Amino acid sequence: MAKTNVYEMVTERIIAELEDGIIPWEKPWTGVRSGAYNRVSKKPYSLLNQMLLKHTGEYATYKQWQDLGGQVKKGEKSEIVVFWKIFEAEETNKDTGEKKTKKIPLLRYYNVFHISQVEGVEPLAPEQLNDEVEPIEEADKIITDYITREHIEFTECRSNEAYYSPSQDAVVVPMKEQYKVINEYYSTTFHELTHSTGHKNRLNRLETGAVAAFGSETYSKEELVAEIGSASLMNLLGIETVKTFRNSAAYIQSWLQVLRNDNKFIVSASSKAEKAVNYILAAE
Repeated sequence: MAKTNVYEMVTERIIAELEDGIIPWEKPWTGVRSGAYNRVSKKPYSLLNQMLLKHTGEYATYKQWQDLGGQVKKGEKSEIVVFWKIFEAEETNKDTGEKKTKKIPLLRYYNVFHISQVEGVEPLAPEQLNDEVEPIEEADKIITDYITREHIEFTECRSNEAYYSPSQDAVVVPMKEQYKVINEYYSTTFHELTHSTGHKNRLNRLETGAVAAFGSETYSKEELVAEIGSASLMNLLGIETVKTFRNSAAYIQSWLQVLRNDNKFIVSASSKAEKAVNYILAAE
């Protein structure tokens, strides 16, 4: 099949997949616990709470430690973590009698204890990395050639995030060993590299002056472009798997819901994705 038909084929397959119903998206890399985080959810606390807490590592409330079979040592003092709670209050306009719901953010807190203050609970074991991953040479060459040619700052590190920063022209992705299957590393990386083609000095697709608001129509459309670009590169390289393709379809579906499930946005994004992939490959 000619390369020029790949985008249309990938798009048609994605639409067919979406028409089968809801597809669950799965984060392709394993998380990394860093800083201060909640022992039960295993999620890191906000930056503000990281600054408030004295230690890194596991924290939980008194009851959470009890539920885990532990007991806070006698005399230990708690620390606090804060969070915003939204309360809704109904107001009535005195002139029109119209009722309106007003959302009021209130800062709340709860008490937590560090694992060093608790008896009867062992610390969580370190996350297991996949030491058997085998890099795919052809895919690595595409990445290296592109970031070298475009002078993009590219960082592969132990991380919970994958992103492209337009202001810094930098891509950050989790390290290969964090993925159960190496193909998912390339799917993730190609997604972020597709974003980078939208830089003002390249295809000028991204908003200038300000980052598009998360969840906005502009943001959603760009996510479609990036994921279709990634899926197309995976197909072109012959490293697509059933799982990477279904995860791409699931990711696209989540953003289409923001766009009211209008499949015409996929066709528009597909055209932009083709230009992005050709740019990455330095294709004429």
